[in-house]
Amino acid sequence: MSDRIRLQRAGGNLLGLVAAVIAATLLSAAADGSERDRLREITQYQCVPHWLREKDPAPCVSVTIKGPLTPLRGYSILADRKGGAHFLLIPLEPVSGIESAAAWARGAPNYFQDAWEARMAVAKVVGHDVSRTAIGLAVNSRYTRSQDQLHIHIECLGKSVHDVLIAGAARIGDTWSPIDIGSFRYQALRVMGADLGQANPFALLAERLPGARGSMGAYTLIVAGMDFQEGPGFVLLAGRSVPGGELLLDPSCALAH
Repeated sequence: MSDRIRLQRAGGNLLGLVAAVIAATLLSAAADGSERDRLREITQYQCVPHWLREKDPAPCVSVTIKGPLTPLRGYSILADRKGGAHFLLIPLEPVSGIESAAAWARGAPNYFQDAWEARMAVAKVVGHDVSRTAIGLAVNSRYTRSQDQLHIHIECLGKSVHDVLIAGAARIGDTWSPIDIGSFRYQALRVMGADLGQANPFALLAERLPGARGSMGAYTLIVAGMDFQEGPGFVLLAGRSVPGGELLLDPSCALAH
């Protein structure tokens, strides 16, 4: 069996007992966090227990558990409460945000790859396939986010951002270089491949942009699908002291219409 465990395929009384114990533990945990803990609470106290007990991830769209049940690792996909073609990937383990080494240290899960795989949720809302160049993923800095559990916004790119990236694609290379999006300056990096694979955008920011490692919490990070002359890939945009990354995205997905 692969490391990605689909609990509906698992059998045996022992697994059922373990699942029941984990579900009971999560449900009985004190949900005494602040408003900034709501995403964590929804995932841990609702989506995961429902999935373990009933194979129903509600109110999440899906729950994916990777590896053994203890410690619980993986992620959920939740429709954003503001509606539209806007979804959030939320790790099952506690990860505060972009500043957390759990997101970018060696061996960390590649949550951006998981978010990229979840982009089909956007297509379901739109009603048809969405081009890779229309998809954007974003994580806010610790100063512009409203939640203290890591979450990646999954939407379409805003048209103006898309146009800037398409026009500047040939100048975006394998080292971070400046690019202006509206009135704000970002750093851009090219990553080749149909998928991100082992290329973790958090780690690429921490390790390859000078000065970023010591101030990761100040950065907003966006990953945009791209088709370069050399083949499919991605553009990473990192901005310090810029507005929230989801402001560069579009839940109406106008690019896909």
